[in-house]
Amino acid sequence: MIKTLTKHGNSMALVIEKPILDLLGADAETSFDITTDGQALVLTPMHDKVRAKRFKKALTAVNRKYPQALKKLAE
Repeated sequence: MIKTLTKHGNSMALVIEKPILDLLGADAETSFDITTDGQALVLTPMHDKVRAKRFKKALTAVNRKYPQALKKLAE
């Protein structure tokens, strides 16, 4: 998806469509951590710690259950 910036006062804004926000579990009240490597922006929605802990637990379980499948997908 290619996006362009929009003028917003003295700043520039990037509009994120609802389907993307839904995928991330984010809404208008969600804070985002913004990082960069000098060439790209990474926007990470900041969710509560309980949700992050549940996600990490689920991710660990998937990695343990399907290691070969995930390795093949990565290739």
